[in-house]
Amino acid sequence: MARLAVVLFNLGGPDGLDAVRPFLANLFSDPAIIALPAPLRWAVARLIAGRRIKVARDIYARLGGASPLLKETRAQAAALEAALGPEARAFVAMRYWHPLTAAAVAEVAAWKPDRIVLLPLYPQFSTTTTQSSLAAWRKEAARAGLAAPTAAIRDYPTLPGLIDAQAALIGAALARLGSGAGVRLLLSAHGLPKRTVARGDPYPEQVTATARAIVARLARPDLDWRVCYQSRVGPVQWIGPYTDDEIRRAGAERKSLVVAPIAFVSEHSETLVELDMDYARVAEQAGVRDYLRVPTVGTHPAFIAGLAALVREAR
Repeated sequence: MARLAVVLFNLGGPDGLDAVRPFLANLFSDPAIIALPAPLRWAVARLIAGRRIKVARDIYARLGGASPLLKETRAQAAALEAALGPEARAFVAMRYWHPLTAAAVAEVAAWKPDRIVLLPLYPQFSTTTTQSSLAAWRKEAARAGLAAPTAAIRDYPTLPGLIDAQAALIGAALARLGSGAGVRLLLSAHGLPKRTVARGDPYPEQVTATARAIVARLARPDLDWRVCYQSRVGPVQWIGPYTDDEIRRAGAERKSLVVAPIAFVSEHSETLVELDMDYARVAEQAGVRDYLRVPTVGTHPAFIAGLAALVREAR
């Protein structure tokens, strides 16, 4: 029986408060994040990590001292293995903290698969996420001499399983608040600097495609919905509208809100702290009547079935 290795890519997160600084240094030293020559980029990365350390440590302290992203991703890997059958094994490669790409390459090589499928857990393609993760894999795989035939899944913004899972979770939240003009759905995605988009990054177009597919699947013609972006950092200009601004707008209009993360498929700091704590406080202060946050798709059966279909069809 042919052995299939599926590699799940995610950003990673610190596994303790002592890991926050090196995690940030790894993040900001990625040329996909800061496009500077290597020596200057490393210096800038250390500077930014030093400036961000207090804020970042506070975020992870609020999560109990560590990111839940690895646990979440491993749960998705186990669910995908079960969906694919005994010939498949799923491996985890994190971009900025352990298990890093080199470790995942070594693990895959030791298993000796007949075929490898690379599966980023970023539904919408961006140079800062998908491209960076795939480039790191190719570099480390070449270094290790890993020669098994490899297929890479680039994006899946309107994957039926993803859309079905999102719509089911959002539909349940909307049902809690009832229908009518007093409820607004915010479809929130991680932001991206405008300069990255200006270089041709397709991410915002694919986020919009995801949002439209979800709304179509919900089949509620009267639904009041908007796409917005969260998690901006630093003084550069970011794509908008911003999620916190849309929350304040909803408060001014005396709306109830359902907020759904549509670019994150796993719970982590941007959902559990930013959406659940920080933006919930913004909503309360802004006078939002109700604030419901929709869970990420995680191991939702429709999402896992969709990923399994993608893997089987990958060439």
